[in-house]
Amino acid sequence: MEKAILDVLVLWQRAEGALVFAAAMVLFWQLGDGLAWWSAILLFFAPDLSFAAYGLGPRFGAAAYNLVHIYGLGLCVLAGGLALSLPLVAGLGALWLGHAGFDRALGYGLKSPESFSLTHLGRIGKHR
Repeated sequence: MEKAILDVLVLWQRAEGALVFAAAMVLFWQLGDGLAWWSAILLFFAPDLSFAAYGLGPRFGAAAYNLVHIYGLGLCVLAGGLALSLPLVAGLGALWLGHAGFDRALGYGLKSPESFSLTHLGRIGKHR
């Protein structure tokens, strides 16, 4: 594909991530699950702990990181919490979903097993 087309597709995915982030934060706010603001911030960034899986190698690290950074997992937790009338679980799902959108909006995509800096949105880091 031409570079211009790829650039537009990446820009679209980043904009989509920003929209997912915004919608998830509105949902979290509307759910009113009673979490303290400081714990919500800590839980929002908790999916990044999956980075530790890179200690077991890049293939395992990428798989673990990608598993917790796909939209579907946050959506499943959110839907499960809503279906079971568990506001805390729904709130955690909204935070999880919001985190994935936030990362995509910043350009941090799903990781390649070849390198942490190679993502579906392009290279990140110094070698960009």
